[in-house]
Amino acid sequence: MLYAVLMVMALTLAAEGQSLDDRYGKDVKTIDAIIDAYYDVISGSASDPWQFERDRYLHSANAVIIKIDENGVAERHSLEAEYVPFLLAPRTDFYEVELKRDISTFGSMAQVWSAYEVRTDPDRPTQVRGLNSIQLHFSSGRWWIDGWTSEMETGANPLVSLFLNQP
Repeated sequence: MLYAVLMVMALTLAAEGQSLDDRYGKDVKTIDAIIDAYYDVISGSASDPWQFERDRYLHSANAVIIKIDENGVAERHSLEAEYVPFLLAPRTDFYEVELKRDISTFGSMAQVWSAYEVRTDPDRPTQVRGLNSIQLHFSSGRWWIDGWTSEMETGANPLVSLFLNQP
């Protein structure tokens, strides 16, 4: 099934005659731009199409996703495996709205701490929050997302006191 989705994406791109750099190049020129694009790709209304092609463009070929559950257990998978649940279920209104971002860089590496809130309405705040740790590198004139780790806020691990209130 994933192969079919990737083939559709490739055929769509070829049919439009526009390179990925032409379409999404602005998304990867700065760290802020790629993180903004990252949130834009995963957020949208039920009627918006999935942006798999754009998402692939943001990530390096071997990007790794790690999600830590409420028990501290880390589940690791590839970007392609991240797509499977989206392909199997109808799209619903889903918005990850960034609350705060901290960026650290060294040479061609960057680490982004990004607090977010999950919403079903982009304008209505919730208390469903989490923190992303996003690793990037700069190569060939652009930024690449190499991986990210995500953990949701819990009563024992409150995001507000640990991250949002830090200067």
